[in-house]
Amino acid sequence: MSSPPPVLAPAFSLYLDLVRVLSAAAVVAAHFAYTGAVAPGAWGVAGEMGREAVIVFFVLSGFVIAASTAQRRPDGRSYALSRLTRLYSVALPVLLLAFAAGAVFRLLDVPVPTAGYTLDKPQLYIPFHLLFLGQSWTLTEAPPFMIPYWSLCYEAWYYLLFGLACYLRGKRRIFLIAAALALMGYKMWLLLPVWLAGAWLYQAGGLPRLSPALARLGWLASLLAFGLYVGLGLEAPLRAAGSAAWPFAALPLGSADRFLADYLVCAIVLANFACARDARFGSLLRLDRPIRLLASHTFTLYLSHMLVIRCWLAFVPHRRDSGADLLALLLAILAATILLGGVTERRLPAWRALFARLPGLRPRMQATMPGRETLGA
Repeated sequence: MSSPPPVLAPAFSLYLDLVRVLSAAAVVAAHFAYTGAVAPGAWGVAGEMGREAVIVFFVLSGFVIAASTAQRRPDGRSYALSRLTRLYSVALPVLLLAFAAGAVFRLLDVPVPTAGYTLDKPQLYIPFHLLFLGQSWTLTEAPPFMIPYWSLCYEAWYYLLFGLACYLRGKRRIFLIAAALALMGYKMWLLLPVWLAGAWLYQAGGLPRLSPALARLGWLASLLAFGLYVGLGLEAPLRAAGSAAWPFAALPLGSADRFLADYLVCAIVLANFACARDARFGSLLRLDRPIRLLASHTFTLYLSHMLVIRCWLAFVPHRRDSGADLLALLLAILAATILLGGVTERRLPAWRALFARLPGLRPRMQATMPGRETLGA
């Protein structure tokens, strides 16, 4: 990589964390509606923004990975160690917990809402999901109770591609990137530009900056653009247009079937981030501690909340029109996130030490990366 752009300003870094928190909340709200925990349409558009939140996570992920890599300059081993730590510190415990919960459901003769068949062969499906193969080519697989896991498959392969491109040279780099692309498949190819757009935005940080007044105006314009996208219902026609234009009938688009809408949302998010970078939102610094604390749990929240919702709906009498019941479910999700966070995101040094024992992952210098990097999602 060339000389890195300037270090992120504290206010902009905090803004990105706030975006991460709000995006995670949007995903949870969408899954309340998806599971029937609330009545259809009860939360309006707030219950329909799950996909858009995932696209925000993709752009944010590309940006943060590019920034942390450029600023800290780790070698390839340190990069691999950091990425493995970040992914598996949350994915491994929550995945095992989901399979254990599925076994309890089976024992109590309670139907498993999604992917229950995977419980018949945990020795096959647990390694399969730990390799993030569930969205490769025509596959559409997710662990039980973990629908959000689909996006983690994309993230993991994008991490790999970025690392191969940054740390390898010559024919070896070309061969391994081609092999990774071949294993990923067409769905991940379609959304790769979204993730790379975030990385590009960081690398473009050295371009002429906007004045604070103009940046704030542009930031507001990006919010207006997103409001128009939602208000005009552009997702549906763009989704239909993408499916109609897709020339390979034998290759279902699956989780990438909204790629045209995703590109538009990506452009809006890029504009928002670019303007927020120069807008000098210094007042956010007054909320530094609560925002950082919430952001440090977003990955755990993202992967675990569906498990909590499904268990709650299966074993607790729940009235979806009751404010008290909804509040109790929200508190259960919050409590589970905090408890799990004690062994996932809040224990990254211990996970890093564990993975550092693996062959080939003993870097000469322990170049740690920010613990707030997303999947996020």
